[in-house]
Amino acid sequence: MEKTIHLLFSYGTLQSEKVQLENYGRTLKGKPDILTGYRLHKIQITDSSVLAKSQLEYHPIAIKSENKADFIEGLLFEITESELAKTDNYEVSQYHRIRETVDSGKKAWIYVAKIE
Repeated sequence: MEKTIHLLFSYGTLQSEKVQLENYGRTLKGKPDILTGYRLHKIQITDSSVLAKSQLEYHPIAIKSENKADFIEGLLFEITESELAKTDNYEVSQYHRIRETVDSGKKAWIYVAKIE
């Protein structure tokens, strides 16, 4: 049995029950939280496996903001180590995973825009 539990802040398609079932084989229970200092943009998804799961051509993507008043509302999920790896596989190459502190004071993984 996996012991390591990770916190994942989701602001997009990972909140979808369909995406969760297809990605993890279960639905996740999330708690509302906020990520301050970021804003949302949209990116076009071309990966066919991601499109099949989300059924959305455009996904939101978090970008670090210079404006401290910017924030993103989302859900904080508890996931296992293997589910975190599955999330890495689900997210397309424009995203990368970092740890940030959300407004509740907890440190969570979040997928944000990759800075080129």
